[in-house]
Amino acid sequence: MIPTITAFEQSPDHGQGLARDMSVRWALEEVGQPYDVRLVSFSAMKEATHRALNPFGQIPTYEEGDLALFESGAIVFHIAERHAGLLPNDANARTRAITWMFAVLSTVEPVIVQREISMYLEHDKVWHEERLLIAEERIRSRLDDLSTRLGAGEWLDGAFSAGDLLMVQVLRRLSGSGILDDYPNLIAYVVRGEARPTFKRAFDAQLAVFTGKPSSQLERDA
Repeated sequence: MIPTITAFEQSPDHGQGLARDMSVRWALEEVGQPYDVRLVSFSAMKEATHRALNPFGQIPTYEEGDLALFESGAIVFHIAERHAGLLPNDANARTRAITWMFAVLSTVEPVIVQREISMYLEHDKVWHEERLLIAEERIRSRLDDLSTRLGAGEWLDGAFSAGDLLMVQVLRRLSGSGILDDYPNLIAYVVRGEARPTFKRAFDAQLAVFTGKPSSQLERDA
């Protein structure tokens, strides 16, 4: 059965692949699972039909038969559990990969999102600059630890896993901020993730929504 995911009809990121459907698209590409996409407007996201899938009125959602899921992390975990390719077979390595999934969403992403909130929603406050500096200090504290742990490694724990997929996607949110410049190994880590053919297919698919061009046309234009 082909699952259906939801995505923004008009993404606020203008096709940069930062909306949370990107992680789900990438995971589905990694495991070779075809999928359908239903685009939703901002107003439709808040209506009862969509809230029946996601009570908070957000994207993405995931529907497969009588199963309906929300929250990108939970959806990626479901995909990784159902298909080979995103979680190791070894029990201990599998648990470590899942731990990294939790670390991304609970430890690394929140401080990055706080910076975004400060930039876009609090820029007119008198305390904006001070709050932004605090947010960036917290990000650097997390990146210090992450960079030390990754070291010269290619991925977080051996082979590429769902933990790496989510981590790369979250670190991409710092693009253009200059914050990653002090962490060459993290920059290289993100580049490796973006170089995966599965990432490119997922990125082109979501970009096509913004440009109105099919993926094949995007490739010809590149």
